[in-house]
Amino acid sequence: MQRINERLVNWASLIEPETLQQAEKASRLPFIHPHIALMPDAHLGKGATVGSVIPTLGALIPAAVGVDIGCGMAAVRTQYRVEDLRPDRGELRLAIERTIPLSAGGYNTRLTDSAQKRVQQLTARATFDPARYAKNWQLQLGSLGSGNHFIEVCRDEHGWVWLFLHSGSRGVGNKIASHHIRIAQDLMTKRGITLPDRDLAYLEEGTEEFAAYLAELRWAQEFALANRDEMMDRVIACFAEFAGGPVEERERVQCHHNYTEQETHYGKQVWLSRKGAINAEKGRPGLIPGSMGDASYVVSGKGDATSLNSSPHGAGRAYSRSKARKTFTREQLRTAMKGIEFRDTDAFLDEIPQAYKPIDVVMQDAASLVEIRHTLRQLVNVKGD
Repeated sequence: MQRINERLVNWASLIEPETLQQAEKASRLPFIHPHIALMPDAHLGKGATVGSVIPTLGALIPAAVGVDIGCGMAAVRTQYRVEDLRPDRGELRLAIERTIPLSAGGYNTRLTDSAQKRVQQLTARATFDPARYAKNWQLQLGSLGSGNHFIEVCRDEHGWVWLFLHSGSRGVGNKIASHHIRIAQDLMTKRGITLPDRDLAYLEEGTEEFAAYLAELRWAQEFALANRDEMMDRVIACFAEFAGGPVEERERVQCHHNYTEQETHYGKQVWLSRKGAINAEKGRPGLIPGSMGDASYVVSGKGDATSLNSSPHGAGRAYSRSKARKTFTREQLRTAMKGIEFRDTDAFLDEIPQAYKPIDVVMQDAASLVEIRHTLRQLVNVKGD
């Protein structure tokens, strides 16, 4: 751990100067308590750094959560071993791709019974009309998205098969976040408040704007959890058909890595925003994925107080998407994905493993934050264009 200043600490050994500068700007905000913690996978984000833990007193920064509210991971360990699986894993990949809508605009055409129940629960808990943001929000439940979102079938170090996925609150969460970022920016302009970065605009506790954001933020976080549960149920069904028998859930882990909760740190109750970070309080299970061709990890938190009980959420980008597309080739992608069943297309060049920080370095940097329980290696990878 490196203390940059009294309000900024850093666990990343691989970090760009621009990323440190961005985090330092956020650390100047007067309501930060006690400091911002940069995780080992920290990299540039919109306003707030991806891979940062931001504790605030009496205020929330919508961009410090990000536009994919509630984005996170889910994993299930099955009773199957890798030797139990048939070799034709392309059939399993295609079954998952047919069952779960992929890509940014890919949504369901109808609701399954399980999705309908989850939609009813979300509707009952909403204190606002989600259709204000997305008329088809119900059909978004159980869809993956694109970018670094994925569904994978993996094996652990003992040969047990895991089902693993990464997604968030989809288009409805994005629109909720974008709306409140604009509201915060407009308020800063009206009040004549100058910020080190316009995207660090904040909402003050006790105001109508703060209350509205908090209610919709919490709802979007619940949507993201339900979205992952719905997808996992469908992946389990696909896998059961492929394996030729029912799936026993030996373990299920769920964790957000773009979210805000009230927590107590350094003697005060704060609003803790983890933007690309997971809760790593002592004994808490978590998931830290690598890139689409690298190892992922099932971990247990160590409860490091200085990190605000947090740890990294993944590998973290080393190349922007545009730079990755200009730098790497389809053949390099094929080489990196050798032995993994995946959809072989140029669409994933920006997700090539080399576009990310080495996950082993990230995990070395996180040694004081989490304990590794299982190391997962991909057998099947599903992504949206």
